[in-house]
Amino acid sequence: MAGDPSLLFPDEARYLGRAVAKRTREFTAGRLCARRALAEFGVTGYPLRMNRDRRPRWPAPVIGSITHTDGMSGAVVACRKHYRAIGLDMEIVGRVTPEIWPVICTPVETAWLAALRQPEQDRCAALIFSAKESFYKCQYGVTRQWLEFDAVTLDLPSNYASAGCFVLRPRMKIALLEHDARPWVGRYEFHGSLVVTGVVLEAR
Repeated sequence: MAGDPSLLFPDEARYLGRAVAKRTREFTAGRLCARRALAEFGVTGYPLRMNRDRRPRWPAPVIGSITHTDGMSGAVVACRKHYRAIGLDMEIVGRVTPEIWPVICTPVETAWLAALRQPEQDRCAALIFSAKESFYKCQYGVTRQWLEFDAVTLDLPSNYASAGCFVLRPRMKIALLEHDARPWVGRYEFHGSLVVTGVVLEAR
């Protein structure tokens, strides 16, 4: 989604500061996507400010998540009385190269990727990265804990479809274990060269 900063509310535009053009477009597009999502809940004219940790400050009745990557932005909003937290992410297939697998993957995940053929490698590497990103965003909404990529591991499928569910399991003690049962299930969908993932934690 194109990001025209003139469409931002003044209380949103002030966060741009001296941001470069790319960051300005991404920030704006994300806010405009969020504005459209909020309108579905009857929330209009609401400037989406930042918290101290730079996460969006959503209006009290809802929770939400914003994502962007290389010219693409998206946002999702959900009712707070139904969900405690939500995480959305998108990743371009082919950008998660073998050189960075050891950074984002556990040893088991890395070995699994290495055994795949192209283009399955590119698709599955993007899925692992995006699934963990959406989970980390989601759990942060509850715990405020920053996690490394090796904190959880993805259940490795014997095959995969263009859309479906993924399962993440903890590899170490993390704060979310005190708030929610494991494992955690999310959803994914491939759109051409893009994979979109999402995770939610239901309200208790």
